[in-house]
Amino acid sequence: MRTGISFAVSSRDRQRLQAIVADPMSPQKHVWRARIVLLSGEGLGTSAIMAATANSKTCVWRWQERFMHEGVDGLLRDKTRPPGKAPVSPERVAEIVRLTQEPPPFEATHWTLRAMAKVAGVAASTVQAIWKAHGLSPHRWRHFKLSTDPAFAEKLTEIVGLYVDPPAHAVVLSVDEKSQIQALERTQPGLPMKKGRAGTMTHDYKRHGTTTLFAALNVLDGTVIGQNMQRHRHQEFIRFLNRIERETPADKDIHVILDNYAAHKKDKVRAWLARHPRWTFHFTPTSCSWLNAVEGFFAKLTRRRLRHGVFHSVVELQAAINRFVREYNTENPQPFTWRANPDDIIAARNRGFQTLESIH
Repeated sequence: MRTGISFAVSSRDRQRLQAIVADPMSPQKHVWRARIVLLSGEGLGTSAIMAATANSKTCVWRWQERFMHEGVDGLLRDKTRPPGKAPVSPERVAEIVRLTQEPPPFEATHWTLRAMAKVAGVAASTVQAIWKAHGLSPHRWRHFKLSTDPAFAEKLTEIVGLYVDPPAHAVVLSVDEKSQIQALERTQPGLPMKKGRAGTMTHDYKRHGTTTLFAALNVLDGTVIGQNMQRHRHQEFIRFLNRIERETPADKDIHVILDNYAAHKKDKVRAWLARHPRWTFHFTPTSCSWLNAVEGFFAKLTRRRLRHGVFHSVVELQAAINRFVREYNTENPQPFTWRANPDDIIAARNRGFQTLESIH
């Protein structure tokens, strides 16, 4: 034992220590403390006790000294530790929350952890805990757009009705164009993905032109009619309508859901529509392109084929898009299913306007 530490283990203390070691319900820290004292009473040296209990030298000495002064009871309790930092007062928490919800007084759009910690005089970890507890994330933003269309409710109900209960003996098509799709070639080849490392791609690229994809999603069976064109004027839109006219059975009416792009409302498009009485256009409310089901197809095309694609020419880009459309149509296309309640959407829009009016 260390110089200055000396004790003898009485038979009564030995029985108590052995009972602690044998009891399966004893905390492990009590067990190895008792073993240190028992082994010391058997005359083992510090190195042997360290090997038997897997504890450090200072740990062995600490509990030998504790037993010498306080007996077995001293092994069963921990010494009180000095108090930590005092918790942040509720008044200061409320002040941090209030400041977070206001613009910072310096040239910045939002607060950061360190900026708030400096102003509030607390640690950044404290600010982080307060923000987490109150659901505050100053660095995050959610984009929104409230439609100002005066016929919003009527148009929404009409389009949702086409999705949920399409007319009999009719085809419902969601039509739009994805314009300015760039044929991008990376300046250097990327590295493939491997274990522990994601694939790589250079941030810079060469442009080889653009194409526009006109697409019509059949709401009833999920198939897509797609056609690439160089531009997206009303002339190209009419050419696409003619293709749909040729590929749709002549005995079916055609209901088209589309947005308010100017090319969709040109005089020549209206004249074409008058010459084809089985066609009916249903325009989404202003700023509500999300209501058009074909946007989901465009999102899949972007994620799965375009975003990480490398194209050396517009022809190569168009060929890749055409292959994706064919594969999409052959691999079990699913009918479009609308799930949202239009009354909930209308109510959310109204709440949005009320909130804006109360703020401004």
